Amino acid sequence: MSIRDLVETCLANIHNLDGEGSRAFTRIYHEAARQRADVLDRTQAREKGLPLAGMPISIKDLFDIAGEPTLAGSQVLRDAPPAADDAEIVQHLRNAGAIIIGKTNMTEFALSGLGLNPHYGTPASPWQRETRRIPGGSSSGAGISVAYNMAIAAIGTDTGGSIRIPAAICGLVGFKPTAATIPQRGMLPLSRSFDSIGPIARDVSTCATIYSVLSGQQQTSLTPLPLPSIRLGVVKNIVLDDLDAQVAKTYEAALSRLSATGIQLQDMALPVLDGHSLYSVHGGMIVAEAYAWHEKLFAERSHAYDPRVASRIAHGRRISADDYKAFQAERARLIRQWDIETGSVDAVIMPTIPIIAPTIREADADANYNRLDRLILRNPTIGNLMDACSITLPCHEALDAPVGLMLTARGGRDRELLRIAKMLEGVLPPRQDAMIQS
Repeated sequence: MSIRDLVETCLANIHNLDGEGSRAFTRIYHEAARQRADVLDRTQAREKGLPLAGMPISIKDLFDIAGEPTLAGSQVLRDAPPAADDAEIVQHLRNAGAIIIGKTNMTEFALSGLGLNPHYGTPASPWQRETRRIPGGSSSGAGISVAYNMAIAAIGTDTGGSIRIPAAICGLVGFKPTAATIPQRGMLPLSRSFDSIGPIARDVSTCATIYSVLSGQQQTSLTPLPLPSIRLGVVKNIVLDDLDAQVAKTYEAALSRLSATGIQLQDMALPVLDGHSLYSVHGGMIVAEAYAWHEKLFAERSHAYDPRVASRIAHGRRISADDYKAFQAERARLIRQWDIETGSVDAVIMPTIPIIAPTIREADADANYNRLDRLILRNPTIGNLMDACSITLPCHEALDAPVGLMLTARGGRDRELLRIAKMLEGVLPPRQDAMIQS
C-alpha cells in the first residue's frame, strides 16, 4: 500500500469507537502525518534507502515535540511552556523517514509498571480484552498502539521495565538498550541513572532498525548465528519466585524448544541477585532523582498528581545526600559483580514478568496495587540496575495468554543481543497476530 494508505489505516484504528485509541493516545498528529505521508509518497522515499521510510511510529508522552508541552501522563504540566525543539530521538526518527503518528499515554511521570492512569484512562491489553487487563507500564499506550495496529512501532522509556513489561503483556518485542547509547536530550526524566529509550515492535528486525536510527549507529546486522554457539544462562534464583502456573508452563516449553535446537542452556544461580540491596538501591535512587526534578512542582501542585505517584515521589524527601552516595557506590559494586557472574554466557534468560496480566480492576485495588507493581517490576529491574541491555520476546502459543521471555546481556553488547534475539525468534512459537485487532 502507499504510505498515505498506511497512515490512514493507523488513524482509522486509533479512532475505532470500539477500540482503545482514546485511552492509548494523549495527542494525535492527523494532518501532519498525512502531509508527511504524501511528501514521502511523492518523493518515493521507500526507494531512496531511508531506513524507516513511511513507518508510522508513536512516541511516549515523555518526548518533546516543538510547540507543545510534554505532559508525561499528567495534568499538572498542561500549562507548562511549550517545547522549543523536538527531542533528539524525534529528530533522528524524522530524518530516517518515520512519521510520528501521535503521543502515547503512560503511567503518570513513569512511576509504575502496571500502566494505570486516572487522568487519561487505562487502555486494555489485547488478550481477553473483554476482561480488561492491564496494558503494563509505564509505556502503556506505546505497547497498545502497536498491539492494535495504530502504529508499526512505538518508542518508550524503560527505567525498571517500562518498555519490556507492556511488550510482554501485549505479545510484542520490546528492547531496552544500554542506556548511554541513545541520547536523552528533550526527554522528561524519571531517573537519569536508570532511564533508557527503546522501541516496541512486532519483531526483532524492526527493533534493531529503530535502535540503529535512535543511536546514530550503523545498521545493526542480524546475520544468522550457529545455534549451538549461543550460550544462555538460565537464572534459577529470585526470578522464578511466585511464577503463576501459565507463565511457568509457557516458559518451560520455551526452554525446551531452545534446548532442542542445540542452544547451550546453563543453569545459573547468581549470588548478585540475593539480598535486599538490589531493589533498595534501584528504588532509592529513582525516588531521590525523581524528587529532585519534581521538588518545586510537587510543592505547589502535589494535590493534582495521581495520589499513588505522589506518595512515591514524596519518599525522595527522605533520601539524604549520604544515602544517595552509598546507593551509587553499591550499584557500582553490583554491576562489577554482575559482569563477573554472567561472564561465561552471552546473555541470561528469565521470564519477563512472573504472572499473566491481571485485570485493571484487580490491579487498581488498594490491597493489590503495591504488591502487583513490585512483582511485575522485579525481573526487568535487574537490567536497569546492572546498566545492561535487555529484550523481551513473546514465547506463548497462538491464542494463549501472552508470556515474555527476557534476554539480558552485559552493557554495551546491544548488537550481539539483537542477533541472538533474532535467532531465538525463529525458534519460539509462531504467533497469529489476528488475535490482536482494533
